[in-house]
Amino acid sequence: MKFVIAVDCEGPAGVVGAPGGTLNDAPAQYEFARRQATAEASAAARGLFAAGATQVIVWDTHGGGVNLVTDELDERCDLFHGANGGRLAMLDRTFAGLLFIGYHARDNTLAAPLAHTFSSTRYQWIKLNGREVGELAVDAAVAGAHGVPVLFVASDDKAVAEAAALLPGVATVTTKIGYSWNAALSKHPRRVLREIEATVQAAVARRDAVKPFTLPGPLEVEIRHKRIDTADEACLPVYGWKRVDAYTVKRTIQALTDLF
Repeated sequence: MKFVIAVDCEGPAGVVGAPGGTLNDAPAQYEFARRQATAEASAAARGLFAAGATQVIVWDTHGGGVNLVTDELDERCDLFHGANGGRLAMLDRTFAGLLFIGYHARDNTLAAPLAHTFSSTRYQWIKLNGREVGELAVDAAVAGAHGVPVLFVASDDKAVAEAAALLPGVATVTTKIGYSWNAALSKHPRRVLREIEATVQAAVARRDAVKPFTLPGPLEVEIRHKRIDTADEACLPVYGWKRVDAYTVKRTIQALTDLF
């Protein structure tokens, strides 16, 4: 059995970023976040291997994709990192499941630490056929297009609730309870590792009960930008977007993978 663990850096235990800013604005927090994200990914990998996994690929999804501390990652894992490789480019129908570690709630979510959708400075929201989606939904749907289900999510309580509503039957671990953009009540990071390992192992055993999440095309994509100039840029002819208003652009795609 082969699995992919997709790892972001905002959702791990103990991560809240800089007051009034992002994770990248807080060097000490970023250093902790990349190490905790690596530790949580390793815990998930241990659960997978204990359940019989033959290959585990860890995909670094944060920013430029070079955040995880390789020397601290379970050495049985393979690592997919770097930018501009496409969403889940390594995934195909031979994989048994996808897991999310350290993901976060979509933008516009109340009391969700560091919530955003792909860029906290660029986008206000992204809608697919009128439904607002975040990174969880997008990556779950990309996996679903390959027939691969999301088996597990570890994040703050708001992102876990988002995942549970989107993905019936998904196993979850709540790493922290969000109070604001930069505040959370977190479980001790080491306790979270034990919970992740045990929950992932159990999730693999019941993987056949979880169905892939799909968004069949055609899809009308609307994106609300936070700045007019980035909406201007999106509407250059090469990109194919049409203007809705000063901040919002839209286009129709046949499959979600066409967005990337």
